[in-house]
Amino acid sequence: MSGDTCLATACPSPGAKPKGCGFKGGTLGNKYVRLNVGGSLYYTTVQVLTRHDTMLKAMFSGRMEVLSDKEGWILIDRCGKHFGTVLSYLRDNTVALPKNRQEVKELMAEAKYYLIQGLVDLCQAALQDKKDSYKPVCNIPVITSPKEEERLIESAMKPVVKLLYNRSNNKYSYTSTSDDNLLKNIELFDKLSLSFNGRVLFIKDVIGDEICCWSFYGQGRKLAEVCCTSIVYATEKKQTKVEFPEARIYEETLNVLLYETPRVPDNSLLEATSRSRPQASQSEDDDGSFELRDRVRRIHVKRYSTYDDRQIGH
Repeated sequence: MSGDTCLATACPSPGAKPKGCGFKGGTLGNKYVRLNVGGSLYYTTVQVLTRHDTMLKAMFSGRMEVLSDKEGWILIDRCGKHFGTVLSYLRDNTVALPKNRQEVKELMAEAKYYLIQGLVDLCQAALQDKKDSYKPVCNIPVITSPKEEERLIESAMKPVVKLLYNRSNNKYSYTSTSDDNLLKNIELFDKLSLSFNGRVLFIKDVIGDEICCWSFYGQGRKLAEVCCTSIVYATEKKQTKVEFPEARIYEETLNVLLYETPRVPDNSLLEATSRSRPQASQSEDDDGSFELRDRVRRIHVKRYSTYDDRQIGH
């Protein structure tokens, strides 16, 4: 085969071990050569390998010594995974790059080794484009001060759901299930933020006074609050219990979706999503001293509970 003839001419006496020889490619530009690149085998011509001013041109134009094995394959001690792409670029001056970012980085490393600057530039441009095109699924602001919280809620054009979690606020020991329930609340927050991304603004608060508390806002006003912590009085010590009222949180999140409207006070909407108040307060409404839009539903899940673990008869 023509590749055998080429190699026989370039390296006339190959031995059992890799052997160095000067590759004279002046009259063999159109002859095929056989390359073993890190165990991957390739056929190409000296003309392709010497087309650009690269390390490969230095190797196959006689300026550098090359190694061949006993079967005549020219050895290149590099990973052969992307060498086919390198050859395609040398043939056409362009190439379709891998879609995977990691593989583009690998290809660029090979291009740098072979001193193929054009291919390096292509890889760098592709990596920069991928970086610029990356967009997060959703952004979650984290409250760092009360003023920041007030500013975020007042300027929001969407309903707001806030999760306050601050484990360091506790001065008692936690019950056995509290840590798991705290994580469940955080996981539910992440799940809801993905489900309603674009419709509801989700924010996190890590500086508040509560340990785990949900707050719901519409049209810039607080509508409801779900407090997930309670104090358990044991015989000898107090413990903090964290609940996971999943159904209640879902309900209040769906309620705030009703406030996807322009920021105009709507008393009928506020009344429709508020709990009924005792009859005693109706007179206050008649006098105009109580405004519906200022009402906040505060739901405390088992806020205080007691139990006595003494045996019967004592």
